[in-house]
Amino acid sequence: LKTGFLKWKPDYDSAATEYGKAAVAFKNAKQFDQAREACLREAEAHENNKASIPDSSIPLTVALQEMQRLHEAVQLIEKASMMYLENGTPDTAAIALERAGKLIENVSPEKAVQLYQQAASVFENEERLRQALEMLGKASRLLVRGRRLDEAALSLQKEKSIYKEIENYPTCYKKTIAQVLVHLHRNDYVAAERCVRESYSIPGFNGSEDCAALEQLLEGYDQQDQDQVSEVCNLPLFKYMDNDYAKLGLTLVVPGGGIKKKSPNAAQDKARGPAAAGSHADEEEDEYSGGLC
Repeated sequence: LKTGFLKWKPDYDSAATEYGKAAVAFKNAKQFDQAREACLREAEAHENNKASIPDSSIPLTVALQEMQRLHEAVQLIEKASMMYLENGTPDTAAIALERAGKLIENVSPEKAVQLYQQAASVFENEERLRQALEMLGKASRLLVRGRRLDEAALSLQKEKSIYKEIENYPTCYKKTIAQVLVHLHRNDYVAAERCVRESYSIPGFNGSEDCAALEQLLEGYDQQDQDQVSEVCNLPLFKYMDNDYAKLGLTLVVPGGGIKKKSPNAAQDKARGPAAAGSHADEEEDEYSGGLC
């Protein structure tokens, strides 16, 4: 980096290489403070060089992770991802954001959701839809796990739209199930019903096992029949979904205490026995024997 009479400009490229070697040596020696400092200097040399792209985020992340300074590591990875974007390597930027999301997921799920959504946007802009869906799926599951259900409903709708765009219809059905469970946990029966109704436009949904199960689920929920709701949610179709969605099914409780509605007459007939039930039916028949008028 030194300049003199015969060397007018610092050699940033060579300096970055040497700082990189120093960072690795410090990391191997478990001198993480020095490793962090070397990594930052390497990145600074890359930035000053303009022609090269910083690639010191991995050893720097490792060093900060060992030092339990995860938030600082995530901030630096985000900065690196912006530089990757500016240098025309969006794929590397998205991968860096995903790495940061994994790093912080157990400590700060809210930040991890943001990072996964940013990575998904980068992949989507590059028309790498399968990778975008993977990131959106991670974000949706974290939102459900954190009971941020309004945001989870929007994230699932985004997933479903992309799956429909790439004509992966069976996965659309599964996302519809997840959406309905989220809406019912939000106590929004109308949104759940609308979600199913809109899915009739997806090829093959109407008449599918998924559609039949959801119609039964909505019927049970509407009739406050906890037994029917629990029976549907214990189907393999629901139990073998991703854990976060399966838990939504297993913990779904209908409003009103989950008591199945029965007519008072039916309850009395059950108490009196079959003969009483038969006589009650005869009375109803006689009442209308002359016609409704």
